[in-house]
Amino acid sequence: MQEIQDYLQKEVANKSIPGAVLSVSKKGKTVFRESVGYASVYPEKKRMTTETIFDLASLTKVVVTLPLTLMLLDKQFLSLDTKVSRFVPSFQKEGKEAITIRHLLTHTSGLKAHHPFYKEERTSNIPDKIASMPLLAFPGKRVIYSDLNFILLHHIIENVTKTDLPTFANEQLFTPLNMKQTSFSPTTGSYASTEWDESTQQYLHGIVHDENARYFGGVSGHAGLFSTVEDLESFSEMVEQNGFYKGKQLISESIMKQSKQSATEGLNERRGLGWVINNPGYSSCGERFTSFSYGHTGFTGTSMWLDPMDELRVIFLTNRVHFGRENKEIIRIRAELHDLIKRKTERI
Repeated sequence: MQEIQDYLQKEVANKSIPGAVLSVSKKGKTVFRESVGYASVYPEKKRMTTETIFDLASLTKVVVTLPLTLMLLDKQFLSLDTKVSRFVPSFQKEGKEAITIRHLLTHTSGLKAHHPFYKEERTSNIPDKIASMPLLAFPGKRVIYSDLNFILLHHIIENVTKTDLPTFANEQLFTPLNMKQTSFSPTTGSYASTEWDESTQQYLHGIVHDENARYFGGVSGHAGLFSTVEDLESFSEMVEQNGFYKGKQLISESIMKQSKQSATEGLNERRGLGWVINNPGYSSCGERFTSFSYGHTGFTGTSMWLDPMDELRVIFLTNRVHFGRENKEIIRIRAELHDLIKRKTERI
């Protein structure tokens, strides 16, 4: 594994990333868990450790919003064909009456990718605001990766459970998985710093990087979660074991398996329920992961990829935006690193 360590050290030395934490598991056994570089470079250097807490960005979608939605599907409080308009009546027009939970999870709702709510006058009725936006495609016809889908799922989860997302997540997910360092709006810990923030004139440190999530008070279905590599290992173990973790079935095997299979064959991108399914051509997991692989990335520099055919799991956490969001080196690094890991673990 020394070549993997050397690769990461080289990228830190080249200032492609400030630092990283990497965990690699093969056949249920962790074969590599190391930290390199710095949790912060500015205003002063602070070493990265395997206990560093990361802003997960869009990994929030698959680590919180997806499993909680799957739990509600299990309990039949929802079905994949439940209409969004059941919870947001303003969706009963302009083609949005066709949008279902399935469309939100697979990013086939037709809603646009992003909307800068944080630039507008504050409003509590975000779902109605989304309902006023025109569709870019008819539901089910095109994959458009959209934060709006998971912002809506957040609203639906709270509507069904009659509790707030962090409380429901703690009770049903984080506590059973012993994810003690995972939370929205954390108050203690050692964090990986993200980007310089003009409004506060400081580098963000334990404060969510995503502007919309910050505007929503730090809690959203699309971003806002903070966690460590160890906690994500526990979560990934549950996912790999199809909802089973240390003697308890948290989510049914059937819905977990379904979430990791492509539901958008024939469309422009392969998506499962929440998960990205490895696509032909460029993928953030490189060229060597099998077509059955599934994963997700986060804008801050985080990612998770799992290949069930080789029983390989890679959790790669960086704070690449600490050097500015225009830093795009992570695109190259993710692909190269996963190819390298695949080669080095072939005989394990």
